[in-house]
Amino acid sequence: MKRPPRDSKVDRLVNFRLMRFSYLQIGMIQTLAGFLTWTAVMAQNGFCLDRLFNIRTHWDNKAVENLEDSYGQEWSFHDRKTLERSCHAAFFFAIVVLQWADLLISKTRTNSLVTQGFR
Repeated sequence: MKRPPRDSKVDRLVNFRLMRFSYLQIGMIQTLAGFLTWTAVMAQNGFCLDRLFNIRTHWDNKAVENLEDSYGQEWSFHDRKTLERSCHAAFFFAIVVLQWADLLISKTRTNSLVTQGFR
């Protein structure tokens, strides 16, 4: 309430600084975190990064019921698709958590949460 209102002719709601910060910096960090999470879930289930290259034709083929992972374990089509859905969920979850963190960071840039609250 102590700050004067913005001048609508000079101060735009969306400016180049905001676009650069939100899309280039925050967007790239969220994208990298999502792909890192996706890769970690795949590696945790046996598909290391070197095994994932050029595997799409076999991965989506319903006739292939014995696709080997990095540890020699065989995966059926149903199990592969279940793992793929888990990876998509982990990617989405990583981005949502980062957006929550960005919200807290932006709300506490000048005030702390103790003085400002969660409103």
